[in-house]
Amino acid sequence: MNIALLGYGKMGKTIEKIATDRGHKIVLTVDKDDSDYDLSGVDVAIDFSVPSAAVNNITKCITSGVPVVSGTTGWLERYDEVVQLCKEKAGAFIYASNYSLGVNLFFELNKKLAKMMNGVADYTVTMEEIHHTQKLDAPSGTAITLAEGIIENSAKEKWNLDQGDESTIAITAKRIENVPGTHTVTYSSEVDEIEIKHTAHNRSGFALGAVVAAEWLKDKTGIYTMKDVLGL
Repeated sequence: MNIALLGYGKMGKTIEKIATDRGHKIVLTVDKDDSDYDLSGVDVAIDFSVPSAAVNNITKCITSGVPVVSGTTGWLERYDEVVQLCKEKAGAFIYASNYSLGVNLFFELNKKLAKMMNGVADYTVTMEEIHHTQKLDAPSGTAITLAEGIIENSAKEKWNLDQGDESTIAITAKRIENVPGTHTVTYSSEVDEIEIKHTAHNRSGFALGAVVAAEWLKDKTGIYTMKDVLGL
């Protein structure tokens, strides 16, 4: 495939290496401040840019008839707008807060545990996420996805950064140098504690998942998630 990389930071460079190793060609790289670029000859675009550029990048792809895989977080207040455009233009779009296979399995485990804990009194659920100091948004998109999975399967109604209550999940966000991503969900009571945790060792798992998603999306139309890609 001919791939465009929209966002050419550390993640973009990791995607480039994995895509090239898998026999694909990177025909375009776009930095975060570039908006005037040509998508001619591109089979699929992969967007790992910044929140302020993501919607413009995705919109440009959809209107140009280029399937787009987005892993940029921090822009989801405009997600419905992008979905509507994709439907109008018969485009192809995948968004995931995290493309790692392990994390997507973790998402499903989190939902299952939330459903099991919903009928058990005296437990308080909290979350912690740790990322590198260059990450712009907090909490992470992965943490938000985890929180939404708990809300769907429990009496919790919302999440909040740092503070929670009976209806709110508290999420603690930490920024530490050279941490690719660690997410922990904890259920605590006076007598014990249940914890599930996913720790990324490097960016390669995220990058491989994004390339696999791009391979899967090529020649399709519609709005998808990693559950579709992985058949979960």
